[in-house]
Amino acid sequence: MGAEVGNGQVDAVRLAAIISPLRRTLLTAARSAQKLPEIPDSQVEIVRSLPRGTTSGPGELAERLGLSRSAVSNLLGAMEERDLIVRRPREEDRRQVDVIATERALSLFERFDRASAALVAGAAARLSPEDQAALAAAVPALERLRDALVDEYDQNVAGPRNTATASTLLTKESRN
Repeated sequence: MGAEVGNGQVDAVRLAAIISPLRRTLLTAARSAQKLPEIPDSQVEIVRSLPRGTTSGPGELAERLGLSRSAVSNLLGAMEERDLIVRRPREEDRRQVDVIATERALSLFERFDRASAALVAGAAARLSPEDQAALAAAVPALERLRDALVDEYDQNVAGPRNTATASTLLTKESRN
């Protein structure tokens, strides 16, 4: 049975079953190719939400990622020890801090992104021209699927208090 069921309907079970293993395989292969350290998903989300040149407060990160302030505080402590982020007092209110991704973290993520792209390109090149065309055509649909899932989460899981939670998990850079 293919990814499509009769009448153009998607085999959602099969699609969902392939996404997670595909992601894990790509993550493991890219990490291995670049000899990158293992970074927990929750820390990855924080770094991804701090693109180069941006800062955010711990409370803002907690709300954006749908995590408790204490969980974010613990994550930031561990990340600071690993030189993935720095916390600096805010100029206008020294009682508050800004969180900034370090150059080391940004470099690791750039290396990971380059390795991932190269691995996908290499694997895709080994596919038939028909499969390559199908993958190229699927990318916009997969982007729309991701956005629909984010919307679904925002509306039905995050609830009214955190309506921006899932949509901000995917920064503009990670969406493109």
